[in-house]
Amino acid sequence: MGRKSVFSKEIKQDVTKRYEQGESVSNLSNEYGISAEIIYRWYNKYKAIGENVFTPVEKHRSYSKELKEEAINDYLKATGSLEDISNKYKISSPEILRKWIMKYNSHIEITDYNPKPEVYMAKSRKTIYEERLEIVKYCLEHEKNYKETAIQFGVNYSQVYSWVKKYKEDGEEALLDKRGRKKLESEMNEEEKLKHKLKKSEAKNAYLEMENKALKKLEEIERRMIRGKSKKQSTKRF
Repeated sequence: MGRKSVFSKEIKQDVTKRYEQGESVSNLSNEYGISAEIIYRWYNKYKAIGENVFTPVEKHRSYSKELKEEAINDYLKATGSLEDISNKYKISSPEILRKWIMKYNSHIEITDYNPKPEVYMAKSRKTIYEERLEIVKYCLEHEKNYKETAIQFGVNYSQVYSWVKKYKEDGEEALLDKRGRKKLESEMNEEEKLKHKLKKSEAKNAYLEMENKALKKLEEIERRMIRGKSKKQSTKRF
């Protein structure tokens, strides 16, 4: 099921219709405790798609490769904002379009939606330490997309999730294939506890550093996109 909205379909319809009839955003914002930005967003979607836009979606909508490419091209040609183009193509969120554009600019193939249920049902396969570390790094560099990572490396979804979790909590060492029961912190002496806490701290810092690198990479792609759009707009003026 899709994520449940905080505001009901009826409230969204009431707010947008009252705004369309001339009621001020400030009055509606105060009455419902909704920011003006959200009201404008609802209204733009309502005008572009109609009342059906507020009908709760029971499952994630699938988008064809052709639709994705058309929407991406429209944005790169500076024909409108992320929100404008999302409304035009009835994409449920501008964030979805932004991710498609990021993939396109990262030279990742745009494909039709395929839920790939086999990544959840597939049997776990044996891996070596170096492969597990590569899988974790790939997952973090791709916005923690566990499913995409599982498909890319031919492993089970739960394996990817488990390795990323271990890496986050205890660092690279946690990805080693250690047999036997792990010693509990309550069983450690003071020196062992200190070393354990230090390792956890180092692991957390390494995890955050990797996340920050991935975020900076995405931000740089966005900056290049914005610069490219600005150049195109400047060329059109002349």
